[in-house]
Amino acid sequence: MARTFDAIIVGAGQAGPALANRLTGAGKTVALIERHLVGGTCVNTGCKPTKTLVASAYAARLAQRGAEYGVGVGTITIDMPTVAARARKVILDSRKGNEDWLAGMPGLTLIRGHARFTGPRRIEVNGETLEAAQVFLNVGGRARVPDFPGVDAVDYLTNSTIIPLESVPEHLIVVGGSYIGLEFAQMYRRFGAKVTVVEQGPRLVQREDEDVSAEIRAFLEDEGIAVRTGACCITLAKHADGVAVGVDCTEGAPVVTGSHVLLAVGRVPNTDDLGLDKAGVEVDKHGYIVTDDHLATTAEGVWAMGDCNGKGAFTHTAWNDYEIVAANLLDGGDRKVSDRILGYALYVDPPLGRVGMTETQARASGRPLLVSKRPMKRIGRAVEKGETYGFMKIVADAETKRILGAAILGTGGDEAIHGILDMMNADAPIDTLQWAVPIHPTVSELIPTVVGDLRPPASP
Repeated sequence: MARTFDAIIVGAGQAGPALANRLTGAGKTVALIERHLVGGTCVNTGCKPTKTLVASAYAARLAQRGAEYGVGVGTITIDMPTVAARARKVILDSRKGNEDWLAGMPGLTLIRGHARFTGPRRIEVNGETLEAAQVFLNVGGRARVPDFPGVDAVDYLTNSTIIPLESVPEHLIVVGGSYIGLEFAQMYRRFGAKVTVVEQGPRLVQREDEDVSAEIRAFLEDEGIAVRTGACCITLAKHADGVAVGVDCTEGAPVVTGSHVLLAVGRVPNTDDLGLDKAGVEVDKHGYIVTDDHLATTAEGVWAMGDCNGKGAFTHTAWNDYEIVAANLLDGGDRKVSDRILGYALYVDPPLGRVGMTETQARASGRPLLVSKRPMKRIGRAVEKGETYGFMKIVADAETKRILGAAILGTGGDEAIHGILDMMNADAPIDTLQWAVPIHPTVSELIPTVVGDLRPPASP
């Protein structure tokens, strides 16, 4: 006999518990199945702990620069057990908050175990069969382990296993020059490690414009991080000092030797062991669950939210997935993923705040453009803080006078970008933003100035 619920949610990450709250609030019975840790990636191995570590690394950097501000701090030391303990406390407090919320949710049954489909809307967990008219998948993703030669012969770190470290690596080699890899590279350099970043592509964070990539590389190298791009043949091997990473770059030594290696070459969805084929749920060639604009899968009565659907790799997009599903099923809405204007941040220091199209993407669209760019060294707040790396850049449509995208790489960029994100969501013309009266002194106060400087771009 199968146990029946109104809805089954697989995965207690960002979207699952919130949807459970809405469903139970509507009087439905819900089974929430979680095989590992409540809270998902963000709480346990992602945003919460990594940004806590970033904060410790920022404090270390400020202390190291104390003399620049007229502050004498003496010898700087890093207490890694305390650094790790801060991150661990943030994880545990947040996880407990989620667990307490679920425990007090009437109509919810939290089941710990591995869920697998045995048929349409039929799931087996811990030897028991569950059925529901609606099933929601919120199973997240994990670090991708590439098939580099020698990868199985060495001890490597991922974003999950590096967080609990209570000692500073002598030399950390980060394989992967994108978002996750660069955050860890900078923080461990600030903790005192020698750091080398190895990237297969020709430049760092290739998703971004070349000027963004070049500026990030410049300030990372200024902090003493070695960057090896064009690593066309990465290999791993044990070494007396730890691990040898073959890079075969056109410049520099063909092998880099370090004490630790972090693999940060992307993510894969947790969809390979759910029996999705038995439920009629299709996945793409990368394993992401195929969904429509309302997040419905190819199986009737099954939806997919969060990282596993390939429509966003962020906590805020997972949350928005929940909002879309809840609004459409419970509020009579017609919300769509395609209505979402994507914003995100890279939490190096200074951070990168991004929204909409890059300049490269906008040029490729063929539409007439307006572009404006202002270096952070011409922004008073950045000068006052002594943090002048980076720039602001805005791209707009010359005909519609709507902003297409923006990048704020600089101090406060992860916060200041929201002024532009809000304008884009409001579908307001650039004049509206240009004549705003912002607060002085802030980074955001220069956004109207940058808008006022929008001009047709030079030919590439």
